[in-house]
Amino acid sequence: MRRSLLVRLVAVSLSVAALAVVATALLATYGTGTRLREELESGDSLLETDSDIRAALLGYAGNNDSWDGVEPLVRELAQETGRRIALTTPDGETIADSADLLGQGGTELPSTPAAAIDVVADARGPTTPADMSETAPTGTRSALTWQLSNDNGVSYHGWQMSDEELAQRDRLIDDAEACLDRGGLDATIQAADGPGGGVRGLFVAAAGEIPAGTGQLWASPEVQACVPDELYAPSEVAREINDTSVDLTLACLDDAGLDHQVSEDSYGMRIVEPVADGEKPQAWRNCAETAQSEAMQPYVAPPAQLYLGTSDRFDPFAPDAWWRTAMTVAVVLLVAAVATVLAGRRLVRPILALTGAAQRMAQGDRSVRVPVSGRDEVARLADGFNGMAESIARSERQRKALVSDVAHELRTPLANVRTHLEAVDVGLAPLDDSLVESLREESAVLERLVSDLQDLALADAGMLRIHPEERDAGDIAAQAVAGHRAQAEASGVELRLDVAGQVPVFADPVRLRQALGNLVSNAVMHTPAGGTVEVAVNGRADDVVLTVSDTGDGIDPQHLPHLFDRFYRADPSRSRATGGSGLGLAITKHLVEAHGGSVDVASEPGDGSAFTIRLPQVRMSDMNTS
Repeated sequence: MRRSLLVRLVAVSLSVAALAVVATALLATYGTGTRLREELESGDSLLETDSDIRAALLGYAGNNDSWDGVEPLVRELAQETGRRIALTTPDGETIADSADLLGQGGTELPSTPAAAIDVVADARGPTTPADMSETAPTGTRSALTWQLSNDNGVSYHGWQMSDEELAQRDRLIDDAEACLDRGGLDATIQAADGPGGGVRGLFVAAAGEIPAGTGQLWASPEVQACVPDELYAPSEVAREINDTSVDLTLACLDDAGLDHQVSEDSYGMRIVEPVADGEKPQAWRNCAETAQSEAMQPYVAPPAQLYLGTSDRFDPFAPDAWWRTAMTVAVVLLVAAVATVLAGRRLVRPILALTGAAQRMAQGDRSVRVPVSGRDEVARLADGFNGMAESIARSERQRKALVSDVAHELRTPLANVRTHLEAVDVGLAPLDDSLVESLREESAVLERLVSDLQDLALADAGMLRIHPEERDAGDIAAQAVAGHRAQAEASGVELRLDVAGQVPVFADPVRLRQALGNLVSNAVMHTPAGGTVEVAVNGRADDVVLTVSDTGDGIDPQHLPHLFDRFYRADPSRSRATGGSGLGLAITKHLVEAHGGSVDVASEPGDGSAFTIRLPQVRMSDMNTS
């Protein structure tokens, strides 16, 4: 990972993102776990409270044909139980919400309802509680509890009693309690709309509990004599539902072709039964349940969904969770800031060093370098900067050296020309043939130096043009040898040519002869009298090799890497006359490379030197001609 800045940055980002995800998960887990622990700790009491709430709302639905006016009951239940209570239609439309009623602000409801409030469905259920009026809040007329009797007879006769019926029931209870007192039984009859009609049970007045053996006591002749049958009489609504339900049931049974018979109980409530004894078929049950539901619907509120508590989704801004959220956010931000600072400092430090080095270089300091550590992108950038700085510094040194060398090379011939002309002008020397010849030689030196500088300038600018053609390398070498034979004879050096047959080469003959001539001239110049310079030409499958070897003193190894540098002399003590301008080998290198070839040197002190030119056998279309 240390090798790539991109990988490190991605790792830091992923680490911070992972930390944020983990922190969010911990917050959600803690909030959900706390809610679950609270519910588990509350245990049966919470379940009992929820059951009481449902029973009260079910009672309201059973005693009213709509949910209009349920808000006071919802408010009262929420205040008594401390629970948020909300009723919605099956489509999700809010009927009543204690959060709005108590000014607690609208918060999101749980994802699923706690229960369904459906009077009709509860009436068909086989496990409906016998009575829930005990937990009904004050002010409710009755808690809705009943069971179907014989599939269509409502045994819960006291359902939806009118004010007049309630008053009559209360008078009957008072008379019954007075009768019991006179019989020496200190008991209380609790009014309730329970199954069987009108009363819930017989209580001991002092303790408020049902004593042991109450069943026998309730069935005793003394109690039966005091408790009138009118307490069990069905309400007017119960009779209407019974009539409608029986009529619908009979019609359904007739359509299904099921035999039946109708009877009445002691209170005049009709009961539909099969003709034959035995279990009723499913079609019979379907008729009875459907008829019962249709008969009850006009008298009860429509189905609703009951929601208890707040949303089961984690709310990080809830009153009991906001501080944990704030702490978690602070920790995540702190870790992100620390990670960013550490990664940023590691990234910015070398960039600042690079910026400072670039500014110093712009001010002229060519020696500035930046430290390189690691192997990432920034390290490679620093290494590239150092290479660029080294190249600029080297080019600057070469430029200064070039200016100095050019000035030096031009100064001597110009000084000679000026001196001779001034001598002639003041009459110190006659303008004879020898003086003219000397001036001609100096001008030739100047011309050659300017020509060499022009070639180098063209090479540097990429404008050194060559015009290759198919030629014999041996002919080109012979021309170069012939051009320097006089120089060799004057120096007492034997100049030889060795050509292995005809060697075709695709090259610019003028430029190749110039390059080869520079090598021959340089070899003759550095070979003492009696020595030998040999030019050899060999053709191979892939290239043409031209070698110029001499029997001179050779070159020290420390000078070999710099022989092709401009104005470089292996022997600084040599003068312009004996050492040349120092541009010949540099020009040769550029000319050979322009042909796509290479030139190198092999030398040992005392054993002479050998310069080798290698030119590839390529066509014009494959050659760099610029």
